[in-house]
Amino acid sequence: MNIPIFYDAAQNATEALPSPSAAKPRHVVESWSRLGLPLDVRSFKPVTASDLSRVHSPQYVHDVLTLVEENGFGTRSEDVARSLLWTSGSFVAAAEHALATGLVACSPTSGFHHAEYSSGGGYCTFNGLMVAADRLLSAGVRSVGILDCDAHYGNGTVDILKRVRRFSGHVEHFTRSHPDYGLDAKRFLRSLEGLLGDWAEAGVGVVLYQAGADPHVDDPLGGILTTKQMRERDRIVFSTCARLELPIAWNLAGGYQERPAATFAERIRPVLELHDNTMRECVSAFSPHNRAPGH
Repeated sequence: MNIPIFYDAAQNATEALPSPSAAKPRHVVESWSRLGLPLDVRSFKPVTASDLSRVHSPQYVHDVLTLVEENGFGTRSEDVARSLLWTSGSFVAAAEHALATGLVACSPTSGFHHAEYSSGGGYCTFNGLMVAADRLLSAGVRSVGILDCDAHYGNGTVDILKRVRRFSGHVEHFTRSHPDYGLDAKRFLRSLEGLLGDWAEAGVGVVLYQAGADPHVDDPLGGILTTKQMRERDRIVFSTCARLELPIAWNLAGGYQERPAATFAERIRPVLELHDNTMRECVSAFSPHNRAPGH
């Protein structure tokens, strides 16, 4: 199979922000396109303010989109506000596709898990993870699993799970608070297969996977996993979901390594290489007859 990637140029915003996440989707997709992998870039529809208001305070959604309130980057950028309906839309489309096919789909987006019910922060404005979970549950999925492997605690997701009653008992959530993650990398990696197995046995219908690049040992905000261990993380997640026939939609999350360079893409090349590895492992798990180069 070709790996579906839900991407539109509209989900990109300015490069002139303290985090690369708003401008990263285009560069990630361009990097993936040079790998010679079986990929299928697809269009999608943006979400609406009403969709966002099912998991966020309607007043907060209105104020961010009309530039009354700061976004998660701490600005009132019209460019960022315009992109936000598309970033969540990309992940919703990937989640719906994974559900429909029973396989895998990708959203080349970041900036979700620090967005709380009525506030943003940590470079996150709206919680696309929860928007996608809400859409899946509305489609009849009994339970959704959010596997958040960013380097940081998903406080926004936790806040929404506490505040929005309909999610209680229907969303399984793994985040940075897991005792193994960051304390014992080898034990953490060993635990992933068991966690996904438990979710499958419990009736989780779709996994939403944040394949963050910031746990890397060289990341200024990370320092947990080596390049080899990060690739092993992705291999375990994708191969286990494929074996268990557990649908999975994944996105990028953080990654803050930079190197001196003239262009934005060259500066964030260390992060793009980690995202390249994640896609290689996805292809290897779900397109076994098209093994990714370098596997």
